[in-house]
Amino acid sequence: MNTIHPTAIIHKDAQLGENLYVGPYAIIEPGVVIHDGCEVEAHVVLRCGTILEEGVKVDSQSVLGGLPQYLGFDSKTPSHVRIGANTIIREHVTIHRSIEENGTTTVGHHCFLMGASHVAHDCTIGEYCTLANAVLIAGHVEIGSQAFIGGGAAIHQFCRIGEGAMVGGNATITRDIPPYLTAAERNLLAGLNLVGLRRRETPLESIGELKRLYTEILLNQGNPHELAKVASDTLSGQTEQGKNFLSFFAKQGRKYCRPKKR
Repeated sequence: MNTIHPTAIIHKDAQLGENLYVGPYAIIEPGVVIHDGCEVEAHVVLRCGTILEEGVKVDSQSVLGGLPQYLGFDSKTPSHVRIGANTIIREHVTIHRSIEENGTTTVGHHCFLMGASHVAHDCTIGEYCTLANAVLIAGHVEIGSQAFIGGGAAIHQFCRIGEGAMVGGNATITRDIPPYLTAAERNLLAGLNLVGLRRRETPLESIGELKRLYTEILLNQGNPHELAKVASDTLSGQTEQGKNFLSFFAKQGRKYCRPKKR
């Protein structure tokens, strides 16, 4: 049985699952798909093309599936926002749909988006990620699974943030952050995310290999992309985490965040 407040406005062409809660004055537009067990609190707006997988919770005043903030966008272009199962979206969060025809802005399962955080068009956020309050994610950003973005941090468009990375509060990131690292201030690396690695019970062998790869690729002078190729031959990447770290450099995009020069 669904619990739907009588003041909620739900279009007849929206698809609703079972065991839903929809609060007062929520607006659910045509083409929205809500799977079983979701909670949509008061004054939430779910715009056309929004898909909530099972068990998603959306807090008050959030707007999902809004038009991308891209001047060349044709509002008639069909596109989507997909929120993974059991993700929690707190108050005043905004997530914009893709600028590409039938494209999707994606948030993975079991994520936690805190109050007033923003995810722009065509972003891909992995599973078990946390975006703290007032985080700003620009368009086309890729964030790996189990990453943590601190409050007030701003991520430039087209940046990549690797799996298990941690970004400090109020950081300004305009470059890529490889997996399992911490970054703060403006594009400043601060070593491995050891706390996160230990919480995930990462083997000591993997942590040791990540330390060696970090030293060889990011503490040395030269192009990290080229240094990663050399490290692949000499240090090989025997552990799962080491392989993930090296594979991040196979794709050339923006420049990489680097440690402070000694």
